[in-house]
Amino acid sequence: MPYVHAIDPVALQIGPLAIRWYGLMYLAGGVAAFVLARRRAAQTWRGFQPGEIEDIIFYGMVGVIVGGRLGSVLFYHFGDFLRDPPMLVRVWEGGMSFHGGLLGVLVALGWYARKTGRTLFAMYDFIAPMVPIGLGLGRIGNWIGGELWGRLTDVPWGVIFPNALPGPPMSIAEIQALAAQGQLLGEVRHPSQLYQAFWEGVVLFVIVWWFSARPRARMATSGLFLIVYGVGRILVEFVREPDAHIGYLAWGWLTMGQVLSLPMLLVGVWFLWVGKRNE
Repeated sequence: MPYVHAIDPVALQIGPLAIRWYGLMYLAGGVAAFVLARRRAAQTWRGFQPGEIEDIIFYGMVGVIVGGRLGSVLFYHFGDFLRDPPMLVRVWEGGMSFHGGLLGVLVALGWYARKTGRTLFAMYDFIAPMVPIGLGLGRIGNWIGGELWGRLTDVPWGVIFPNALPGPPMSIAEIQALAAQGQLLGEVRHPSQLYQAFWEGVVLFVIVWWFSARPRARMATSGLFLIVYGVGRILVEFVREPDAHIGYLAWGWLTMGQVLSLPMLLVGVWFLWVGKRNE
């Protein structure tokens, strides 16, 4: 019988206050970035002081939250935004975009770099290896919340996501009973959140952390980050269900995630080439 997703997205309920796992993943990502950044700053050749890591992480977290929300609204829900502009600040309704979050981080840390007299890529190359852990944890948050599920499949590790089922809502017990009877075999989907968590949180981290373990040419580490992320995101999009209100943009397979990731990949190749040429 396929696994029926039945994880409560709320980690702790205190009266009307609900602490969700997704929010805790953001917090854990910030803590992990802080610990890793302190470790890297202890290597004097990197040009950063352990005492300034708190400021760097603060700027980065503000950038990812503001940029992630703006990106989600403008890239994926622009029509809804035009009809209802206040939705931009209703963050409790959900909706964060990686590409928007990345732009937000670049702007925020670019501001900090200018403030401290550093070049942009001195900052970007320093922070890039700390980002994957947060990305992976964010995808775990998507998995726990049962959102951003994959396309229909017949693989043995497929999952039935209650929120993806057509028709009126059913209880978990009802869904499990139908699954046990074999009536939901046509609703089994790829757990694409876990694919992305592995690629972004493990593969991307290992590659970029290893590459940056010794001095590299400026821009090279940032370029490698963009390349590895872009390749993984484009590939995973082939098994990830596109947003229902957007669907496929062309040819019955091209998604918004792929469109936004292709420029990242190309820019990453250019960064790496420039870095290697100047090494």
